[in-house]
Amino acid sequence: MSKKYLLGVDGGTEGIRAGIFDISGTPLAFASTSYPTQFPAPSWAEQDPNDWWDALGKSVRKAISDSGISVDQIAAMAVDTTCCSVVPLDDSGNPVRPALIWMDVRSAEQAEQMVATEDDALRINSNGSGPVSAEWMIPKALWIKQNEPENFDRAVTICEYQDYINLHLTGRLGASINNVSTRWHCDYSREGVPKSLLEKLDLGELAEKWPQDVFRLGELVGGLTPRAAGHLGLTPDLPVVQGGADAQIGMIGLGVVKPGNLALITGSSHLHLGLSEKPFHGTGIWGTYADALLPGLHTVEGGQTSTGSVINWLKNLFGESDYEALNRDASKLPPGSENLIVQEHFQGNRTPHTDPKSRGAFHGLTLKHGREHLFRAAIEGVAFGSELILESMRTNGFFPESIVVSGGATRSELWLQIHSDVSNLPLTLTKNPDAPLLGCAILAAVGAGIYEDIPTAVEQMVQIDRVIEPNSQVHAEYQPFYEAYKASYVGLRNIRNNLEN
Repeated sequence: MSKKYLLGVDGGTEGIRAGIFDISGTPLAFASTSYPTQFPAPSWAEQDPNDWWDALGKSVRKAISDSGISVDQIAAMAVDTTCCSVVPLDDSGNPVRPALIWMDVRSAEQAEQMVATEDDALRINSNGSGPVSAEWMIPKALWIKQNEPENFDRAVTICEYQDYINLHLTGRLGASINNVSTRWHCDYSREGVPKSLLEKLDLGELAEKWPQDVFRLGELVGGLTPRAAGHLGLTPDLPVVQGGADAQIGMIGLGVVKPGNLALITGSSHLHLGLSEKPFHGTGIWGTYADALLPGLHTVEGGQTSTGSVINWLKNLFGESDYEALNRDASKLPPGSENLIVQEHFQGNRTPHTDPKSRGAFHGLTLKHGREHLFRAAIEGVAFGSELILESMRTNGFFPESIVVSGGATRSELWLQIHSDVSNLPLTLTKNPDAPLLGCAILAAVGAGIYEDIPTAVEQMVQIDRVIEPNSQVHAEYQPFYEAYKASYVGLRNIRNNLEN
């Protein structure tokens, strides 16, 4: 029987999803299973890794059942998960304590300790100026050592959600080059493990607790053990291929695998991920991360904290159940929303200012302005924030040539056109809306030998839906409003500082 189908798995914050695809990238079925998150204290967020495993089995079995295919037809599988979901394991691979998931930021003090080292490994954090996110691997491991030394000592392994799942699938412990390059401060094009940084933190033993094998994306980890095969309803020895962080595997599912490409992943917040032939580091950006996605290429990262959440907040404030009327009315207004500027920092700024204390604002309100003005101005504010990230990337030597967009914002024609006009770049939309799961299927196809490498698989499995072209005249009209947006941050920051002092 021909093995012509692929299994992708996406371990998210609220649950785990599975998808079955054919080798052209066409989806057959999806299934999801939720699991709980515990919040035992402010800024803490924990999950039980056993819940991940249970949900994985349920989702995979349901997806296979709904697809109507035989398990003998599946060529390989790959898994992506949230990154920075850190779990300590004993010598049997069982969790010593619940996992500190990505949104757990209890280690803020430990992140500050990292910045204080001024180690060269911090070049990926705004060229050493910081801050280091409390979400990341090292501050969380340091928190465990400093606050739960008994658990740190019991832990033979300290790894991520991704590594835990692959260990229980294959019996082999390893880490993804994607995670270790972007969130563990490892650079395998240079020094590898950041031993100097760890020693300055009195955390040198962490290097021994980390998985010693590091796999590239699309590399074979191993075959399903009989136990794992029984749990998932699959055949033993099915190839398990290395995945990575959900958003970055989404880059692959969007076809962003060439230098100059940039993925814009939209939702409550936005994430900007691009690929460069050359490494660079600079203020206002994260990265670049060597070999994180593809060998020889460097990933650059930026992000906005409050984007879709601001638009949704306005919708709810206006008492609307959907966006149809708001989009229609706002589309009738000129660029600049009749001189209304919105600072979208409702939950602070991630990049390029990296200012968690910054707050949102509407500037220029008059009695003439209605809800359609506020709505359009908010979308424009989000677009200006995105353009500011692109400007920071250009300043540091990366010049995006195209943007591939995914997520909830793709359902708004107004949002798409405004972002294209403000950036003066075309926005590409792909046919498959579930980029992370498709990215996993692409990696599975490479690991199974169906395609030679990731770019070749992308050519065969990612299909373009349409392209939104910018209007150069409208782009020019936006320039004074964009400059006003930038100036508004400086002015509001000064007001805030004066009030605090």
